Amino acid sequence: MNLNKIRIWLGILLLIAVAAIPFTQPVQKYLAIPDQILAFESQNTSLDIPAFEDHVNVKASGESIHAVDSSTIRTDKTGNSELFYEVAGLPVKKVDVSVLEDVRIIPGGQSIGVQLHTLGVLVVGHHQVDGKDGKVSPGEKANIKVGDVILRINGKEIQDMEDVKPLVEKAGEADEELKLTIKRGKETLKTTLDPVLDDEEDEYRIGLYIRDSAAGIGTMTFYNPESQKYGALGHVISDMDTQKPIEIHKGTIVRSNVTSIEKGNNGVPGEKQAKFSVEENKIGTISKNSPFGIFGKLNKPLKNGKYNKPLPIALSHQVKEGPAKILTVIEGEKVEEFDVEIVSSVPQKFPATKGMIIQITDPELLEKTGGIVQGMSGSPIIQDGKLIGAVTHVFVNDPTSGYGVHIEWMLQETGLKIKDKAS
Repeated sequence: MNLNKIRIWLGILLLIAVAAIPFTQPVQKYLAIPDQILAFESQNTSLDIPAFEDHVNVKASGESIHAVDSSTIRTDKTGNSELFYEVAGLPVKKVDVSVLEDVRIIPGGQSIGVQLHTLGVLVVGHHQVDGKDGKVSPGEKANIKVGDVILRINGKEIQDMEDVKPLVEKAGEADEELKLTIKRGKETLKTTLDPVLDDEEDEYRIGLYIRDSAAGIGTMTFYNPESQKYGALGHVISDMDTQKPIEIHKGTIVRSNVTSIEKGNNGVPGEKQAKFSVEENKIGTISKNSPFGIFGKLNKPLKNGKYNKPLPIALSHQVKEGPAKILTVIEGEKVEEFDVEIVSSVPQKFPATKGMIIQITDPELLEKTGGIVQGMSGSPIIQDGKLIGAVTHVFVNDPTSGYGVHIEWMLQETGLKIKDKAS
């Protein structure tokens, strides 16, 4: 074999070796919609109105669209084959695997009340205590920051705000310091704090505003009739003061009755007004608060009066621009179907929260709500008899339009891994 032939064969082998290298891509931090959207910028989240803020650069006008999530969440200041992922032969993760055409879930549309209890107690602010040596914030002095979560005090696990006061009083009266374990982001830290006697109220204070729960309304997106697992809202619930996702200890969803609608206008998002009791009409638990919504398990099956049999789903690359419908409640507990238009949809290989832009076209819904309003987050979107996603955000400057999340990413949060049979 001459030298040229050797070189040719070496070149072929090199090409084969390069082609065999697995390529990975990072999860996309922004989406691009040709001819309409250049990029999604960073998002600021809160739990009050506005509950979400996102900025989108629109190519046609160069203006910035301000969008808020379409939930109403406020804080209370006081089945299939199994797949194992392995590393060095050890199983590290298990997920359900299902072929696309076998995935069928029941769409929601019901208005739900949501109550979350935080993991520990959340620090949402500092305040000054008027003690004998002047005004001071013991919490700030102990380097406790807004957004920190107090997990333990003197070794005792803190589950709600009522656990804190007795420990503070006991330490103050004994002139002892409190030993705190706090969570800051992914770090767990320890610090000490000296309670100060408030001269005006004659009580020991720690100079911190804390919170242990949040409550509000949203919309059920789907549930699996076999596992009773559900998904709702389509976006994360974040604290309005710390602007950070709430880490939940436990949570509950209940039936909710819509009493009135505050219509949305340009610049001001509308809102559903509803009432519910966290002590009554409980329909399920909340086990996860993720970027794609809240998830958990129902106590019993739900009916919406429209689609009470399971529907197939469509993946992001199967969604088409054009007519679709949403299910939501605008009065009482009655789930109704309304016309919308899928303005654009982005085929997504990796999980992302905003994959669609939708526009309300139904005259009745426009008349009663002005478009997408807060409390509508999670409203399921149906196209050609398939569940394709959920409403998540409204454009403040155009309440007839907003964002939707693809259903596959919400399903993934329940532990279901979907495989497209055609791929």
